[in-house]
Amino acid sequence: MANVLKTIRSGDDYIESLRNRNLKVYLFGELVKEPVDHAMIRPSINAVAETYDLALREEALASADSSITGLKVNRFLHIAESAEDLVLQNKMQRKLGQNTGTCFQRCVGMDAMNSLHSTTFEIDEKHGTDYHKRFLEFVKMVQQENLVIGGAMTDPKGDRSKGPSEQEDPDLFTRIVDSDEKGVYVSGAKAHQTGCINSHWIILMPTIRLTENDKDWAIVGAVPADAEGITYIYGRQSCDTRSMEEGDIDVGNAKFGGQEALIVLDRVFIPWDKVFMNGEFEFASMLVERFTCYHRRSYVCKTGLGDVLIGAAATIADYNGVPKVSHIKDKIIEMTHLNETIFAAGIASSHQGQKMKSGVFLNDDMLAQVCKHNVTRFPYEIGRLAQDIAGGLMVTLPSEKDFRHPEAGPMLKKYLAARKGVDVENRMRILRLIENMTLGRNAVGYLTESMHGAGSPQAQRIQIQRQMQVGYKKNLAKNLAGITSDVEEPSEPSDYFKRVFKTKDSVL
Repeated sequence: MANVLKTIRSGDDYIESLRNRNLKVYLFGELVKEPVDHAMIRPSINAVAETYDLALREEALASADSSITGLKVNRFLHIAESAEDLVLQNKMQRKLGQNTGTCFQRCVGMDAMNSLHSTTFEIDEKHGTDYHKRFLEFVKMVQQENLVIGGAMTDPKGDRSKGPSEQEDPDLFTRIVDSDEKGVYVSGAKAHQTGCINSHWIILMPTIRLTENDKDWAIVGAVPADAEGITYIYGRQSCDTRSMEEGDIDVGNAKFGGQEALIVLDRVFIPWDKVFMNGEFEFASMLVERFTCYHRRSYVCKTGLGDVLIGAAATIADYNGVPKVSHIKDKIIEMTHLNETIFAAGIASSHQGQKMKSGVFLNDDMLAQVCKHNVTRFPYEIGRLAQDIAGGLMVTLPSEKDFRHPEAGPMLKKYLAARKGVDVENRMRILRLIENMTLGRNAVGYLTESMHGAGSPQAQRIQIQRQMQVGYKKNLAKNLAGITSDVEEPSEPSDYFKRVFKTKDSVL
């Protein structure tokens, strides 16, 4: 962390803060000397840098007044103090999706911090610990220095039918392996970690409900991204090596990209003041559920990417000379309908936010599950429709090198021409962007991450089932039908409906 500026303001400041760190990153079987300057990694850094620049350009949207430090802070570091704060998170996320066309990697850290605010408070309430105080000191530090926080929850898991203490290899879930008067030491791994190499600090959290036998795995703590004992193994992405080629057309989105890596932890030290859970296994499920409640609603970020893809589909239709054809217009209408349906559920979840005991606001859980479940489906259909409108040239287009070639280039310009007045290069660029978002590098963030990020579809269906209260709804129907001899329990509305019909803020 030696190169972190005292206070980072701009995207350029952020990029400079990442230089000369003691990171151990493997990519293609080799150690990366300086990740900031690596052609495959830099687009993901640029995407995070945009979160800083947006806060400078649109302060009201991407910044907030913190009651913890009294400072105006980046909204990704802000503890939500109202439902409006939650709504503004969503609006900021959509804007950043529009600006980058990819995953900008900071939502996980934001959602981890907000979920830890209430969870540490309630652990202290039961056990008399001081985790909440430690956590607030950590928040003060990251707000004052304007740092990027990564949240690491997903463990490799090994045999999914077994819990952490039952695994043949105990390191398949991150665990405490030692402790002393200064702190604890953890080993294990965190998989699919978005933006971890681009973070300044990483918060390690449990990934599932734990039992008393799993106490050693009930650890939450913050570590510098370049802490001793951490190794990163960079994840492959479709078409990722295109960013290492000359030119910028074939990449599709040359400036911005996402990032995932496997984090391997080998006796990584966490000092006591950065430990926010230590053996309180019964609170692991609370943390996981609150984190996923925040994070599944955070997937409104995909509507920003959807806006870009809808725009790209409309552009290629225009270039091809068919913008007014009825079936093309209908497909773009359908893409818009699906995109706004995602946003509607997410923004509604935030509007229905409730104040927790600690003072932080938590969005509505049922609507968060619906938002994320929509995200597991609708981007795929939006992507399919974009490919439909784009046509087969999207995947048979020759390379930029051919386009620049003195003999092949003129032939491509002749035979790839479309509507009069449209530059062939512009047509190539928009086709490559659609490819990038539906098949290429940023399809990782728009499609597969939409499926599995923050929990795969079945996880949302389980939560929806828990809250749908069919018995109560059957009673509503029977009452209107005049049935009085067959009343089911529960007869009172669930917590979800109490939130739906609330008239003022209440403490959960």
